[in-house]
Amino acid sequence: MAKTNEPAFLRALSGESLATPPIWMMRQAGRYLPEYRELRAKAGSFLALCYNPELAAEVTLQPIRRFGFDAAILFSDILVVPQALGQKLWFVEGEGPRLEPVADEARLGEIDRFADQDVLRPVLETVRRVRAALPREKALIGFCGAPWTVATYMVAGRGTPDQGPAKALFTRDPALFQKLIDRIVVSSVRYLSAQIEAGVDAVQVFDSWAGSLGRDDFERWCVAPTKRIVDGVRALHPEARIIGFPRGAGQLIPHYVKATGVDAVGLETDIDRDFARREIQTLVPVQGNLDPLLLRAGGPELEREIEAVRAAFGAGPFIFNLGHGILPDTPIAHVERLLAAIRT
Repeated sequence: MAKTNEPAFLRALSGESLATPPIWMMRQAGRYLPEYRELRAKAGSFLALCYNPELAAEVTLQPIRRFGFDAAILFSDILVVPQALGQKLWFVEGEGPRLEPVADEARLGEIDRFADQDVLRPVLETVRRVRAALPREKALIGFCGAPWTVATYMVAGRGTPDQGPAKALFTRDPALFQKLIDRIVVSSVRYLSAQIEAGVDAVQVFDSWAGSLGRDDFERWCVAPTKRIVDGVRALHPEARIIGFPRGAGQLIPHYVKATGVDAVGLETDIDRDFARREIQTLVPVQGNLDPLLLRAGGPELEREIEAVRAAFGAGPFIFNLGHGILPDTPIAHVERLLAAIRT
């Protein structure tokens, strides 16, 4: 239940309908900010920045200082969990992450346990630093990648347009793929619990590729593992607040909400808002779903869309956000205009 002295973000997450919805944005700490680019250059690489608590905390706080968002989200990456499992991880400039692929029993055996928890210690120190510096009226969000999405990277060794390597593996050897999912579930529960103990107020489970699965596979590889994470975290932290983001799941989201037990759900840009208001927001608070492309474009169309999102969801428990992450070339003035429109 919401408490009146809680941050607005947590009140909305607890089911309260607020006249002015709280707002934060996925990837709100990132390349569109000159202060981020300066620290990124100082760190030398993306991973070095993620694992430097001083710099990562500063990056997490930058958008709060500049814009006054209602929540900060930990600056890190979903692939620190595979690295903590012992999988080699690196980033190629301009291309994204690379990992040594896990595609057979022998490679899976090399990541049979949470091999190197020290990998995550700097991330947890970042949480502690941000919590100490963050005003109490601002919430702090931690996160992990959902098992299906993380597994797609672990199997292919990189991001793929259709998640084909992971689909091929679970089709060819579902038992092996289940073992991989199990490793990720256990590690994710421990990681999210550690973030909560370090000071985050809520956590979000990002399933960026949930929409690439058919219904049966969605049930097995998205819903069931996410429920295990929710149950595992709540066993350790009964009051934990957990947001699911099954991007692209569309009409399957009501089932996802009921089956996993998440406290709230993120909505992608393309979802039908009437359906979401009627079938999802009546179950849990919703978060979203402004198109990042419109935020980048600005102008009258952005203004109209902001009003359309508020009209769709503003009467119920709602957190204003994007349907996906902010784009790197988004003008700062457009973000300022968004905030002004929400808060005026």
